[in-house]
Amino acid sequence: METMQVVASVLFALALLHTFSTKFFEHLAHCHPHHAGVFHLLAEVEIVFGVWAMVLVVFMISMLGKHDAMAYLDGQNFTEPLFVFAIMVVAASKPVLQAASWCVLAVTRWIPLPRPLAFFLTCMTLVPILGSFITEPAAMTLAALLLKDTVFAQAPRRLQYAALGTLFVNISIGGTLTPFAAPPVLMVASKWGLDMEYMLTHIGWKAALAVFISTTIMTIAFAPDIKRMKIASQSPYTGVPFWMVLLHLLFMVGIVVFSHHPAAFMGIFLLFMGVATAYPTFQNPLILREGLLVAFFLGGLVVLGGMQQWWLQPLLMGMSADSVYFGAIALTAVTDNAALTYLASLVEGLSPEFQYALLTGAVTGGGLTIIANAPNPAGASILKSTFHEGAISPIGLLAGAALPTLIAMLCFRLLPF
Repeated sequence: METMQVVASVLFALALLHTFSTKFFEHLAHCHPHHAGVFHLLAEVEIVFGVWAMVLVVFMISMLGKHDAMAYLDGQNFTEPLFVFAIMVVAASKPVLQAASWCVLAVTRWIPLPRPLAFFLTCMTLVPILGSFITEPAAMTLAALLLKDTVFAQAPRRLQYAALGTLFVNISIGGTLTPFAAPPVLMVASKWGLDMEYMLTHIGWKAALAVFISTTIMTIAFAPDIKRMKIASQSPYTGVPFWMVLLHLLFMVGIVVFSHHPAAFMGIFLLFMGVATAYPTFQNPLILREGLLVAFFLGGLVVLGGMQQWWLQPLLMGMSADSVYFGAIALTAVTDNAALTYLASLVEGLSPEFQYALLTGAVTGGGLTIIANAPNPAGASILKSTFHEGAISPIGLLAGAALPTLIAMLCFRLLPF
């Protein structure tokens, strides 16, 4: 197993390198059309960790045998990939989008700003904070679909990456008002006793403040570009009766309530699929492909990440409560933040200050890369077609997320604990 852990870490590093090279492969696809198929496949960020996880399984079977390899897979928890798939598809259904867009437009009318600015400000603040109640994957899906044609398709390149980075950071920290919506919080809420009161009074209000500050600064900075955008005064999603909207919202609530129980929420999801098939006139095409790709990505991250404890945990535990905050931000950029907090939950006797620093560091760095936070691949899969050559530059995302990450750092570290 020690040899296998080293192999897994090498494959994990190769997967990271592959993740940061997707823009290059997409460029090759456009330059070499005869081989575009294979380059497009290599450029799909959602398949990266799944493919390298399959390579790891092949190594495990050859080195340890089928029984031990399957025992390792059976010992991993794939609840999060399944949940993200289910909530992503339901949240992107036409009835849910009709309700969400109606709420956003209703709030927009009350903001004394030009419509494009008010719409942008609402989508980038209200929806991420709503993620504390409908879960971060659902909030990411809703925000990405509402912003895709209205903002990202009309935005210049600099605004695209600034908006994407800010959205990713806002989603990552915006789900921390409750103990059940953000994946990194979910991993430790029960073990560390993080209830609703603790999240609101210690973390949530600071996160909400950071969301508003970051979005306000970006809205002011890019106001001339945003003002030129055409934002419809009416929702693009219409024609779904109230009872069907209510039914779909109940489906989404049911999936969220049973988010820790895959047998239950997948049963609700299958019932949703039956209703969607029975009433096709009330649906747009479901984003099943996008949802499956994101689940494949997260499943691969679970398989590869499960073998990284041997180096990641000693590294974290060797830090002080002060340094672990900045260490967690850096590590989150190259590992899923939920995996980071999960490893920390295995260690006994951590002080409240250490727990706070690790958790807030993990969510602060959640927008720096595609893999830093579980909902990021969902947003990227929806929005990437609006970017040049259909690919998101990792460097561009990092630059776009830099300022909102810094603002989140200041809010979490300077405001009273």
